[in-house]
Amino acid sequence: MAPGADPAAAEALLTAAFVSYASDVSTGRVRANRIDKEISIDQRKADRADLLKAAAEATDFAGYLASLPPKGDYPGLQKALAVWRDKRSKSAFTPLPDGVALKPGMVDVRVPLLRKRLAELELKLPDPGPVADQYDEPLAAVVKSYQETKGLTVDGVIGAKTIRSLNTTIDERIDQIVANLERRRWLPEDLGSRYVFVNTGDYSMVFVDGGKVAFQSLVIVGTPKDPTPEIQSVMRGFQTNPFWTVPQSIAGEEYLPLLRRDPSALTAAGFRIFENWSDDTELDPNTVDWSSIHPKAFPYRIRQNSGASNALGYIFFPFANKYGIYMHDTASRWLFTEGSRNFSHGCIRLLNPLDFVEKVFNGKNGFSKERVRQVIDSGQQAHYTFPEPVTLYVTYRTVTADAGGVATFRDDVYGRDRLVVKAMPKSLALTASSP
Repeated sequence: MAPGADPAAAEALLTAAFVSYASDVSTGRVRANRIDKEISIDQRKADRADLLKAAAEATDFAGYLASLPPKGDYPGLQKALAVWRDKRSKSAFTPLPDGVALKPGMVDVRVPLLRKRLAELELKLPDPGPVADQYDEPLAAVVKSYQETKGLTVDGVIGAKTIRSLNTTIDERIDQIVANLERRRWLPEDLGSRYVFVNTGDYSMVFVDGGKVAFQSLVIVGTPKDPTPEIQSVMRGFQTNPFWTVPQSIAGEEYLPLLRRDPSALTAAGFRIFENWSDDTELDPNTVDWSSIHPKAFPYRIRQNSGASNALGYIFFPFANKYGIYMHDTASRWLFTEGSRNFSHGCIRLLNPLDFVEKVFNGKNGFSKERVRQVIDSGQQAHYTFPEPVTLYVTYRTVTADAGGVATFRDDVYGRDRLVVKAMPKSLALTASSP
């Protein structure tokens, strides 16, 4: 301590620094629910008194500090951050200019630049063909591999989305890692032994039972216009052959134009229209002047009958949340073949939902996938309750890393990583006077 320094003031500064670090590294620097209306999670909170008490009682203070960050893939992300920060001073960056979509077989002056950019991304490239400016099939195969790792449509076509992804800078990738480290700090240290984890960032879902992955699947999630929110909830069961009640926003924006052109259009597609949201008084669409209805104030309730064309498919998983979203089957299963699977209005569409519920029941309560399939085929609406509730985490992880720090990136299609990084400069512990 410098001569003349105030010991009490120094101790106060050290205490504040410790509390700030301990709180930020264990529960996050950002109050998640404040930065984006599409985030509603039960973020962990650090108690100042508990942190100070634990620190005072620690026999190994360095070990105590090391125990504060989350476990799981968090250490791998930390290593990835160090790797990418080191790359910043060593790697070149050659942006690929915009232009017409570059398709395999085309000749384009940007091809040598494309090769250079792919080499900078440490991808193994084939030798150029006899025409240096030709985008040949061997090079397109490398691009397809790149598209697959980024969740892009795997077609070898270099359009706007692929160019934007290729032109992501090292600084932007570093920011992504920082945002994903922060996002992991928001969640419980222990996610539990039985939970569903949906990652809208890479269009995936896993069901963990007994601490082990029992089921995993591709999912379809919301568009950038209607993003799937980040939430925590509980799944308690499912229903077969659901109706789909069309949200008012979708009714006004998407179905009202159809009704204006042809009032019977929805009836032919298995929809029924009701006069209000409180009873089932059906409306004859031919009696309404649809041109007088404002899309922002659509007054009627539209419901789609169950069946093969129903938007929810044959199985529906409700769970409590303020956004009115849920997980469900889909009639558009071909969309699972796409790389960027953000097609919904925010709900989560699940591939092979019957296989999922079979794993959830795990032979309990006399559950039989075959009997459920018979119920579906009969058109019956039946409700099934899980043997135990399943915790649900819907998150947005655009970077994952293995234990060695090798990172896998997905593009920040919802723009949430940028929001997180922008909100991080000031410690949450220093602004935590309000809830």
